[in-house]
Amino acid sequence: MIQETIVITQNSSGVAHIAPMGIHIIAKDGVYAASQPGAGAAAEAQDEFIILPFRPSTTLNNLLESKTAVINYCDDVRVFAGCLTGRRDWPLKPAEKINGQVLACALAHTEVELVRVEDDETRPKLFCKAVHTANHAPFRGFNRAQYSVLEAAILISRLNMIPLEKIQAEIDYLRIGLEKTAGDRELEAWGWLMTVIENHIATEGVYAGNLPGADSAIAKEAVHAVNLPGTGAAKAGINS
Repeated sequence: MIQETIVITQNSSGVAHIAPMGIHIIAKDGVYAASQPGAGAAAEAQDEFIILPFRPSTTLNNLLESKTAVINYCDDVRVFAGCLTGRRDWPLKPAEKINGQVLACALAHTEVELVRVEDDETRPKLFCKAVHTANHAPFRGFNRAQYSVLEAAILISRLNMIPLEKIQAEIDYLRIGLEKTAGDRELEAWGWLMTVIENHIATEGVYAGNLPGADSAIAKEAVHAVNLPGTGAAKAGINS
């Protein structure tokens, strides 16, 4: 099973790095929970994780150096969108069992220690073991707008990997749920992400009128935007 989380690592100087990442959760017997009969019941007993940061990345460097990380479970999608658009200054608080930081708005968090590494030229597998888990607030469920923002964030992290026409089509579909169910947080996060797409279109010299599906939502919004601080972070991918 893969969960979309916020991973916080820190370097030897104590500087925290916040990154949205899809974390693989492993059952105690080493089998992926999603492949097990009754996977939902097994989820409560899971305490091992695989973190797969791309090389090079700050998350990878910090985890290899400190051997610890904090996995944060969060329903404020602004954090996911913010980290992809240069907005990484989110309130933190000290972890309880390791030398690390916890996202202040996290509904729950798990503190982990690095157990072993399966090296890879592109994306090493970092196997981690939970040492402490804490709940801070009840999870009240995702709405469609929150899902739309998360999916849009993943698409934007792959702007250089996926054809723009495909991204346009998927964003148009995601916008349906957003417009029906979004609150202020979701609308703010969506706006950050759309600005990155506009910047990408302008930077790459692609004009909305020349794009297939020029009537799509992105094409209509595409303008020659000024450079957004942290736009390069979006190109680095969601696993940073």
